[in-house]
Amino acid sequence: MLVNSDKLINTPILSMQTTSSIGNVSSAIINPDNFKIVAFYLSGGIIDKSANILATSSIREYSHYGIVVDSIDEVVGKDDVVKISKIIDLHFGLTGLKVETKKGSKLGKVSGFTFTSDDFTIQQIIVKRPLIKSFTDSELVIHRNEIVEVDDYKIIVKDEEKTIKQKSMNEDFVPNFVNPFRKTEQDFVPTHTKTPADKDIE
Repeated sequence: MLVNSDKLINTPILSMQTTSSIGNVSSAIINPDNFKIVAFYLSGGIIDKSANILATSSIREYSHYGIVVDSIDEVVGKDDVVKISKIIDLHFGLTGLKVETKKGSKLGKVSGFTFTSDDFTIQQIIVKRPLIKSFTDSELVIHRNEIVEVDDYKIIVKDEEKTIKQKSMNEDFVPNFVNPFRKTEQDFVPTHTKTPADKDIE
């Protein structure tokens, strides 16, 4: 399922152990090398500021109800996971980055993104157009395959300005465990410069 980043903030974190919410998503930690969300910062609920990071590898399910984990023990501190700590130290932020073509044409700034809920790979960036160009296209939706370079300040895409329409993708979740947060079927209501490559963190 494709998830829009504007639906991400305040997504509840649901514990299988307590069958209740333990906190909410406050922001995503993104690896610029492969354009994947490796973890989330959490807040609220019973989340402690010294341990407020949830690795996406610890997530059992991302559903319309929220993010399901085994227990609060999955939430760790920055220094508890070396791989995530190194990415945090990069201070990479996707939203707000300038987007340009290889020829230097300015397309706008990143206002959001979409990602797949199964592996947390960012699939598209949503680009807000400059005022002078917004009369024809208020935003562009650019697929990851169009991206050729990323650094701390901008994203460079192929020369062709391609507008990719967003598609609403729904998916029936089929977890391999019993999810106490699920309703019955009739009650279900959907609620620094590197090229991104499809590789996991070594």
